[in-house]
Amino acid sequence: MKLLESGENYLKRILILSTKNEHVRSIDLAKDMGFSKPSVSIGLKKLKESGYVEVDDKGFVTLTERGYEVASSTLERHETLTAFFVSLGVDEETAKDDACKVEHDLSEETFEAIKNRFYSKKH
Repeated sequence: MKLLESGENYLKRILILSTKNEHVRSIDLAKDMGFSKPSVSIGLKKLKESGYVEVDDKGFVTLTERGYEVASSTLERHETLTAFFVSLGVDEETAKDDACKVEHDLSEETFEAIKNRFYSKKH
């Protein structure tokens, strides 16, 4: 079963926040993503039930190995697509927004082709 776009976004944000902070809590996600704490709690509950995150007794959220794989893949897609769009002349904010829309639905074949073409031209 494929994870929904919202789940991928949560995992990506947890990964990003975990590189900036020692611990990630649901309130950190709520503030970062602009969501209510109850919405984040529901999202995290689903991710926990599906084995993507763990939440300890202090409320600290960590990615499982499975969650990390999805988060890092989604983040790589986002960063690569953003850079690719910017290289085409798109302003950075629009590139980020468009990358977020595309990163979830783009086939692996198309993403790899973009990545290979983009990185081969950079080097």
